[in-house]
Amino acid sequence: MVTTLHDKYDTLAPMMNEQLRRRWAGCEAMAIGRGGITAVAAATGLSRNTVARGIQEVEETMPELAVRARQGLVRKPGGGRPPISSQDATLLADLRRLLESTTRGDPMSPLLWTCKSTRNLAAELNAEGHGVSHMTVDRLLWEMGYSLQANAKVREGESHPDRNAQFEHISAKVRQFQRRGQPAVSIDAKKRELVGDFKNNGREWRPRGFPQPVRTHDFRDPKLGIAIPYGVYDLERNQGWVSVGISHDTSEFAAASIRRWWSRMGRRVYPKARELLITADAGGSNGARRRLWKWCVQQLADELGLCISVCHFPPGTSKWNKIEHRMFCHVTENWRGRPLVSRAVIVNLIGHVATREGLNIRAELDERDYPEGIKVSKVQMESIRITQDDFHGDWNYRIEPRNY
Repeated sequence: MVTTLHDKYDTLAPMMNEQLRRRWAGCEAMAIGRGGITAVAAATGLSRNTVARGIQEVEETMPELAVRARQGLVRKPGGGRPPISSQDATLLADLRRLLESTTRGDPMSPLLWTCKSTRNLAAELNAEGHGVSHMTVDRLLWEMGYSLQANAKVREGESHPDRNAQFEHISAKVRQFQRRGQPAVSIDAKKRELVGDFKNNGREWRPRGFPQPVRTHDFRDPKLGIAIPYGVYDLERNQGWVSVGISHDTSEFAAASIRRWWSRMGRRVYPKARELLITADAGGSNGARRRLWKWCVQQLADELGLCISVCHFPPGTSKWNKIEHRMFCHVTENWRGRPLVSRAVIVNLIGHVATREGLNIRAELDERDYPEGIKVSKVQMESIRITQDDFHGDWNYRIEPRNY
C-alpha cells in the first residue's frame, strides 16, 4: 500500500499546488480508514499534521466527498442496489415500533424482557415478514440516530428540602472552629479492598506487551483477607490520617481511627484544643442514627477531654464530604493499576501520596478485631451528654466529656 501511494504521489505531485497536495493526501487517508494518516505520511513524506489538516479541509468544504472517501465509494450518487427501506415501506416503522415499545415498557412487546441486540431485532422483523439480516438492522439503527448507550447515573432522586441549608450550616461551623484555632476534620471509610494479586482499576506504565499478571477471579483470599481504609482529614492543614483495618467497618473502628489521628497528629498541631468538630456522612459506621456511634463518641470525648461537635451531611450527599475529593481521590490515583498484594503495600501506597497542594497523609495498620452486632443499652444512651442543635438536631449535635 505504501509503495502504491508513493508512486501515485510522485506522479501527481508536480501537477498539484500545496493546497491540492494536502487535500489529496487527506482524501487518500480517509479512503484507507484506520491508520490512513500514518500510511499516507509515510508514503509521501508529508507530516501527519499536514495530512490531518487536509482531512479537515475536505470535510469542511466537501462533506459529501468526505463521506464517500471514508466509505471507499467510487460510484456516482444513485448507483448500486437501492436501500431495502425503499423496497419495504413498513420496515423502518416496524423497527421503530419494536425499539420504542421496549424503551417505554409496553407489556405487549415481544422484546420487553429480551436483550435488544441486532440479531434479536432482526429475528423479530423476519417473523413479521421482513427479510433483513442483523447487519442490515445495525446499519438502519445508525441511520435512524441510534447507538449503543450505557446507563447514565444522573438521577439523584428527591433531595432533602434542608440539604442546602445543612451545607451552609456545616460550612459556617467549620469556619467558626478554624477562626478559634480549634480542629475541624472530615471522616469517612473507603470501600474495602481485597488483599492479594487481584486486578486494580487503572493503568500504570510498564514495558509494552508485559502487563502485570493478576488473578482471573476476584475471590477473597482467606490468608490475606481484606483491608478497610478509614480516614481522618484535617480541613485546615491539608493533612490526613488513614487507619487500615482488617476486620469490620464499625463505629468502634471509626472512633479508634479518630483516636489514633489525635494521638499521632492532632495533639501536636492543636496543643490548646478544647473542642473538636467532626463532619461525616449520614450513614455507615459513623451514621447519624447509629446508637453505637454516639456511644463511641462519648467515650472518645471522655478520653481526649474534648467537647466533640458532629455535623452529618444529608443522606445521599456523601460525594460532597471533603475527605472524598481532597484525600481519598489521591489515594485511589496513587495505587491505580497496581495490585494490592499485601497490607504493607496498601499502607505504603497510602502513606506516600503526594500532591501539588502539599497533601500529607500518614497511614498505619490496625490489626484489632472490631466485632459487629454490639448493642448499646438504654442506660448507656441516657448517660451520653449530648446536646442537639436547634437546626436539625438529628444531624448536628455536641457531646461533652462526662468529667467536664
